[in-house]
Amino acid sequence: MVPDMLRRKIYDTLLQWRRNKSKECLLVKGARQVGKTFIIEKYGREQYASYIYINFYKNPEHKAIFEGSLEPGEIYKKISLYVRDVVFVPHDTLIFLDEIQDCSNARTALKFLAIDDLYDVIASGSLLGLHYKEMVSIPVGYERTLEMYSLDFEEFLWAMGKGEEAIGALRGYFQRREKVEPGIHEQFIGLLREYLAVGGMPEAVNTFLRSSNFQEVYATQKKIMESYQEDIKHYASTPMRQKIADCYQSIPRQLAKEYTKFQYKVVSKEGNARRYENCLNWLADAGMIKMCVNVSTPLFPLVAYEKPDQFKVYVTDIGLLTSLYGYETQAALVKDTLKGPAKGGIYENLVFDMLIKRDFSLNYFKNGNSTQEIEFLYTREGGVVPIEVKPKNGATLSLNRFMEEYEPAVAYKLVSGNVGVSGTKVTLPLYMAIFL
Repeated sequence: MVPDMLRRKIYDTLLQWRRNKSKECLLVKGARQVGKTFIIEKYGREQYASYIYINFYKNPEHKAIFEGSLEPGEIYKKISLYVRDVVFVPHDTLIFLDEIQDCSNARTALKFLAIDDLYDVIASGSLLGLHYKEMVSIPVGYERTLEMYSLDFEEFLWAMGKGEEAIGALRGYFQRREKVEPGIHEQFIGLLREYLAVGGMPEAVNTFLRSSNFQEVYATQKKIMESYQEDIKHYASTPMRQKIADCYQSIPRQLAKEYTKFQYKVVSKEGNARRYENCLNWLADAGMIKMCVNVSTPLFPLVAYEKPDQFKVYVTDIGLLTSLYGYETQAALVKDTLKGPAKGGIYENLVFDMLIKRDFSLNYFKNGNSTQEIEFLYTREGGVVPIEVKPKNGATLSLNRFMEEYEPAVAYKLVSGNVGVSGTKVTLPLYMAIFL
């Protein structure tokens, strides 16, 4: 179980939901073991007079609560039959329906519970996208969806003892476009390299806090990966199981290429979209990966120029990605001795991890057969902002050419070096991606 010392931003989001909601339930989705159950349970116990917990995976018999009538009064009556020590306090009770993907009727019932509005209801699930076909009715308009990830880098800094004052001082350097003092810079680059190995899975971070031992962290990550394999066996159809696993295991090889676009032939020699496309969708629905799509033209709105058949695939936790490369690679990343194309791909995934956890919508730009490539694009105030990622401080030929051709209001180069400004190009240390 995750200790209280792991502060999570989503707790404040839950508080805001309760203050602002109007006849709606909350659906929290995300990959397994990112901390959904812990934080919702903590919130329920601390903020409500009564807290009721129902887990459909651990207690499949509780599915009977949602069989037959879905009228709220009947549901509350059945809850009192199946769940021990239940107390209902009007407008001060939280009902938490965990692993809701295992009970499609409960998902349908969210609409009626939201309309009734006598008690607050939060549902959570890890593989919700895989179960839409089983739903009798999706409660559109009566559920707010919130995606939860493993700890982002700022939350990792909190866990490492860096409070608001230290992070606020760092933000000041970012806002002033001022070089960070060398000692401070080295400290945060060091923490970022540790994040590369540890990542943000709460159990891995907890292991690191307890032991300060990267090998124990790696063992924890392997255990998490084994649980993901069990999910594939449990939820995927038999013909797809091995193909799903093969797609996921291919990601380290995909990101080690000079051009990190996902290629089915890297999964297997006979690989093609027809054979593996549904497998990638399965992994995305399970919250284990996200895709970043190429655009033909880097102009606003980016979605109008997407090329759906050209995309990169990133793991949604940087520590789980680096664990796929093995412990020696993790050690080399922390010591900053890793060389070769794999390092560039890992740092791409790092920046993707840092930005996607802040709700960025990201694309990339690869200009035909040329070598020009911009790792990430996002939109801001009707314009397109390019980001180039460099593990070291190399030249930015692609970014310079992009700026000449498209004249963005600002362009970012993320490096291991310090802050610098040249016209509208802003060079930032990689750890400052949390301030974009």
